[in-house]
Amino acid sequence: MNDTFFTRRTVRKYKDDEIESGLLDRILTAGTRASTTGNMQLYSIIVTRDAAMKSLLSPAHFNQPMVTAAPVVLTFCADFHRFNLWCRQREAEPGYDNFLSFMTAAIDAMLVAQTVCNAAEEEGLGICYLGTTTYNADKIIDILGLSSGVVPVATVTMGWPALVTDQPDRLPLEAVVHQERYHDFSPAMIDDIYREKEARADSQQFIAENGKKSLAQVFTDVRYKKADNEYFSAKYLEVIRRQGFLE
Repeated sequence: MNDTFFTRRTVRKYKDDEIESGLLDRILTAGTRASTTGNMQLYSIIVTRDAAMKSLLSPAHFNQPMVTAAPVVLTFCADFHRFNLWCRQREAEPGYDNFLSFMTAAIDAMLVAQTVCNAAEEEGLGICYLGTTTYNADKIIDILGLSSGVVPVATVTMGWPALVTDQPDRLPLEAVVHQERYHDFSPAMIDDIYREKEARADSQQFIAENGKKSLAQVFTDVRYKKADNEYFSAKYLEVIRRQGFLE
């Protein structure tokens, strides 16, 4: 197995060097070989290279600097629009204005996104997923001119790494792999699973900086608060309705 999987890390700072068009096309082509529901390919990829367009997108991603600094920004969208057009042009009436269809297309989009990222990293490029895509999907739709039936689900910045950072921590295998049936976790198991993560210097720094008692409180009270989750959930559901799903 290629060592790229075991040495990968998120890259947020990029060199000014462009990604040659032929290389990017090769990476995107590799992405399109990802698994897809019913071989329908229910996704679209918006490639943003233009500095002015990146500047327009930046506020939708909370002005994270890698949006304007990366040579390429990729927006991965759940897309039933193209498939619906094809169906109607072939006298077939599509019935894809529902939650299951959105989820099907969203899964397709995420599969191709990860395959594109894997291919990019194989070429020595660095990538960073932006979780802000679902927060401000309505703004991204307007900026990119997305049609009905198209919803952004993920954004990836891509470029040649300018800074190699430490690998992010990962939980041990026993935390995420279940044999034959799901097993629940005892308090002792939870302590064992999260002990190394909690002991990291950066984790301790997060706790101190935010005046919290534990790393878990940093997540629940600061980074991913209930009020924020509820607000952005309602906002994203409205976007999905606006784009023709959940009719």
